[in-house]
Amino acid sequence: MRELLHYLATVLVDHPEDVKVDEETTEEGVVLRLSVRREDIGKVIGKQGRTARAIRNLVHAAAVQRQQRVNVQFVDS
Repeated sequence: MRELLHYLATVLVDHPEDVKVDEETTEEGVVLRLSVRREDIGKVIGKQGRTARAIRNLVHAAAVQRQQRVNVQFVDS
């Protein structure tokens, strides 16, 4: 899931070298925190959150195939 999220973010942003994905395992599942530059956060979230929702749906679909629970959070650095 981490690699998928990293790939999706690098395609969307202007500064792919600053994309960072942190992974944390909790009782509920895996939490992925996507960190991008402040000026790129809008490209990752999109209008009215549509891009963020699409990213979450793609990562969730991949996680379901592996029978995992994944939560994606967006952080600007």
